[in-house]
Amino acid sequence: MDQEIDLLLVNPGNRTQTYGELASSLAGIEPPLWCGLIAGFIRQHGFSVKIIDADAENWSPEYTTEKIIECNPLLVDIMILGTNPSASSTPKMPAVRETVVALKEKAPDTKILLGGLHPSALPERTLREENVDFVCQGEGFYTTLHLLQTLSSSKRPDEYKIDGLWYIKDGKVISNPPAPVIKDLDELPFAAWDLLPIDKYRAHNWHCFGDINSRGSYGVIYTSLGCPFRCSYCPIHAFYGKAGIQFRSPERVVEEIDLLVKNYNIRNIKIMDELFVLKEDRVIEICDLIIKRGYKLNMWCYARVDTVSERVLDKIKQAGINWVAYGFESASERVRRGVSKRIQQERIKEAIEMTYDAGINIIGNFIFGLPDDDLKTMQETLDMAKEFNFEYVNFYTAMAYPGSQLYDYALKQRWPVPETWLGYSQYAYETLPLPTKCLSGGEVLRFRDKAFVEYFSNPKYLEKIREKFGPEVESSILDMLKKELKRKYIATDEQG
Repeated sequence: MDQEIDLLLVNPGNRTQTYGELASSLAGIEPPLWCGLIAGFIRQHGFSVKIIDADAENWSPEYTTEKIIECNPLLVDIMILGTNPSASSTPKMPAVRETVVALKEKAPDTKILLGGLHPSALPERTLREENVDFVCQGEGFYTTLHLLQTLSSSKRPDEYKIDGLWYIKDGKVISNPPAPVIKDLDELPFAAWDLLPIDKYRAHNWHCFGDINSRGSYGVIYTSLGCPFRCSYCPIHAFYGKAGIQFRSPERVVEEIDLLVKNYNIRNIKIMDELFVLKEDRVIEICDLIIKRGYKLNMWCYARVDTVSERVLDKIKQAGINWVAYGFESASERVRRGVSKRIQQERIKEAIEMTYDAGINIIGNFIFGLPDDDLKTMQETLDMAKEFNFEYVNFYTAMAYPGSQLYDYALKQRWPVPETWLGYSQYAYETLPLPTKCLSGGEVLRFRDKAFVEYFSNPKYLEKIREKFGPEVESSILDMLKKELKRKYIATDEQG
């Protein structure tokens, strides 16, 4: 069979396993931006590229394998990295394994590269556990390009001296030095949106509370890559190599928004930066460019309570950012300090008031089960969320994600971590949070699931949602509460 394409990028899918009952209608289906970025970069260098988004298509690993074989690629690059890197990377590994096993069985000569956050965090283990030819550590732009150039040459080498590439030779793991990160993000082409199934993507339900029936037309944009902070529960630095951040120019950011709006009629947009609101003047410049265009966008972004101001909040609202996600994590300053999240208690209230004064909705992100948590501090966190009555909350449990400082600490302390990669999902049957210094993982998970029901069934919350967004959105919240998450380790903990 003749070679059809040079590079086939695959976004593996296991949405039902990862999100349980929430997968069918509530969870967002986000474009795999990193597949799009790698595709655009490689295509710019003269190679033919295709993307399979098995997650959006809701394809099984077996069917995904059939579609890969039909493409007959020179190289298959399976990207294990979602737009929420922590929560949507490691849990993809079971689907990755099923796909790899099936592919090597049916097309054993296919060259397979694994890239993304999980392989970057655990390159040697990934190579030894998965039947793949290569692992990419880091962003992967130059590593993938140089590997393709090598594979397409007439002479195949015995050694691959390619920065960022790991492989096995004669039973020995070979590692190369890390590849340099892209320093000028404006050199990157736009994501290859034309290779993605745009009609398959949908916004999260809360993102469209203002118009609950318009969740389609969903895109993702980035204005920076990386993060300068070092929160111990976050694994993102395993992907970028170290703490730091690179910025796109405001003009380039808005040019890509132009493309999404004009070519694909996309109005719901996530700004996926780890921290969008960081440099105030830069954020305002981006917003002014958007405002000049008169687009009616519905966007959301991440921010920290210690990086926002009245000026910037007013401006991002004018640009169409209707939701800001704050990582409060815990109501306890002591618990936050324990994971290097150093924000002052009084600053939290001040930022919340400024955000509401600007007319922006808040998504409060909280983590139950951080190392210094106990039942009292977790209850304080729930009480804080209920007191401020945010339009939406995400209640996570603390996970020792591979690549995070917390992962290394958990292994050192010999704390139990999930036996399977799916156990790192927040919503799966196998979910197993970290124990704290005084609570088991099952106790943390039980508290989290009860807190979720208590928050969203709170009459004060439902009244706010009904008055602000209408009875249809209130009904959607009540429907969400009917979807029960089945949990293996809550049951085990209660029984024993």
